[in-house]
Amino acid sequence: MSLQKFKTVYAIFVYVSLAAFDNIVIGLFPPLFSNISHDLGVAISAMGVISAINILATSVSSLFWGYLSGKYNRKRLIIIGTLIWVAGVYLTALSTSFFQLLVFQILTGIGLGCVAAIGFSALTDYVPYRFRGMTLSLWGMSQGFGGIAGALLASIIATLADWRLPFEVLGLIGLILVVFYFFVEEPTFGNAEPELQALIQGGKDYHYRITWNQIAMMLAKRSNLLLFLQGFFMNIATGSLIWLPTLFISKIEAIGYGTKEAMVTAAFLYGIFQIGGITSSFFGYLGDVLQRKSYKARALITASLVFVTMPLYILLFIFPIDQLSLPETANSVTLFFSLLSELFTNPWILTLFIISFFASAAQSANTPNWLALITDVNLPEHRGAVFSIANLANSLGRTVGNIGMGLVLAFVSIHLQHPGDYVLTMTLLQLPLIPSALCYFFMAKYNVLDIYRVKRTLNRRGKII
Repeated sequence: MSLQKFKTVYAIFVYVSLAAFDNIVIGLFPPLFSNISHDLGVAISAMGVISAINILATSVSSLFWGYLSGKYNRKRLIIIGTLIWVAGVYLTALSTSFFQLLVFQILTGIGLGCVAAIGFSALTDYVPYRFRGMTLSLWGMSQGFGGIAGALLASIIATLADWRLPFEVLGLIGLILVVFYFFVEEPTFGNAEPELQALIQGGKDYHYRITWNQIAMMLAKRSNLLLFLQGFFMNIATGSLIWLPTLFISKIEAIGYGTKEAMVTAAFLYGIFQIGGITSSFFGYLGDVLQRKSYKARALITASLVFVTMPLYILLFIFPIDQLSLPETANSVTLFFSLLSELFTNPWILTLFIISFFASAAQSANTPNWLALITDVNLPEHRGAVFSIANLANSLGRTVGNIGMGLVLAFVSIHLQHPGDYVLTMTLLQLPLIPSALCYFFMAKYNVLDIYRVKRTLNRRGKII
């Protein structure tokens, strides 16, 4: 392996790995709502407010960071952003009031907004065009599994120690891991574009940078508008999936187990039932292969898989957890191995696992191809900003999904008891996957025009040597 290839692989590894670590922070907070609210003496609903504001701070700040990514040194910016979220996480552990917790979570969100926007912008300049979907799937997949790891960590520690400990540990580890960024080589804008290779190999720089007057043009692009809408609808549905552990807890308690056992078991089930997400790289690769044959292909194949996701998740919600046999202990290791045994001996749990595998696999096709399309239809200097706007749309969708879950659940619970109220509410919140899939279908024809325009522009700029 040449030195340059090693530098590229190292850079991709660092961005992908630290994206996972950043999302451990995001996944850590929700499972600790009850513990934190009890300790600070506030209603648990107040934790939902803080979580929503944290999401908003992440999304709004990513607009600022995304714009900066098209103008300045991205390596320096992402180090600053990482230090900001590390400080926010560690200070969260020291919170003694609702106001302090709110301020420190906003600070955390500002730092996380940087990692999302600038990490994506930098990564697209490391990745060769023909492997774009597959490599971006690793970035998206690491975020997903990071969130699951955070939820698992929080659920286990909550039964063993004070809620502050995981925030302290993550803050300190994050401070150590930021060192890895110092050895990452700053990517050249447009470095992965085949149309610019003659320019770059000739010792010239791709000197185009984003300006404020280009924002309106980026927003008006049909492919971008449909990507924003698709992400909004998709995240209404996937945003409600953070209630899956709550649904599992309710089902496990309904068959006679205690809250502690149910809480740990539900966290493990939630993690195990996301294993289908490992197929994300395959679907990213499939998108790469088909996109080389037609610029419509990536959008069309993803539309089909997003549509299939809806009935599979509804089936997962409805299917019962039956004949579950667990030891009467809250010990996480014992419960984990008992659950693994249930996968092979209990046909109900095995069937649930199979349904969840296909559901999470179909869902996993969205992220790599959505990210690749943002890259394909936008110029290198615009990608960070467009991603940030799209990320804001995603966050608004997640917020609507969370708020919608609470509002619909409040009404449904008047007529249904647990876990039936959770099942019906979560089922209704999967319906936005229909317009989400339709956005991809409508987008396909615009992708062809926008990709050709990007390539034509890059070809023209690449000839100026």
